[in-house]
Amino acid sequence: METQVQNIELTSTLTCPECGHSETETMPTDACQWFYECKGCGLLLKPKAGDCCVYCSYGTVPCPPIQQGGNCCGADGGDAD
Repeated sequence: METQVQNIELTSTLTCPECGHSETETMPTDACQWFYECKGCGLLLKPKAGDCCVYCSYGTVPCPPIQQGGNCCGADGGDAD
């Protein structure tokens, strides 16, 4: 039997598209982060169309579920009414 171990990176540097401020944050492993307030200009970042979270849109590393090859909790329709 072959066991595949995949290293998951838990930190990602978010860069604001408005002011260019970058901040390294620890990503949650049990939930998506749909919003992030830029610590430079205060802009509320939201995922781009087709992305599941702010880390996939503005980060240097995608969120843990995407790194594992799965779907993030927002990518499958979830219960976002």
